[in-house]
Amino acid sequence: MRASTKKRATAKKWSAGVTTSSTKPPEGLFTRSAAAIARSLASRKVSPKGLASGLRMLTFYINRAGKELTEERRRELEKAKRLLLNRIYRQKNGRSSHGR
Repeated sequence: MRASTKKRATAKKWSAGVTTSSTKPPEGLFTRSAAAIARSLASRKVSPKGLASGLRMLTFYINRAGKELTEERRRELEKAKRLLLNRIYRQKNGRSSHGR
């Protein structure tokens, strides 16, 4: 029974072992405002592979932080996700979203 408990605990922490050297958000980025987070993650310096890469970083952070996030911080991070999604949508469908 101990082996199954250990396996279950390890399975919950899969993201702890994820490492990447390709993109690293600036220190403290996810403690800033939604607009600042979205702007930074949309930049080529932070997300050289594009907006979707920045969105994945944000989603990964939210999932990794899990229950440790306060409700207020989670709302701000979700707002940043919406801002990034809007940028992705505008990029795919032309620059302007007026008239729709």
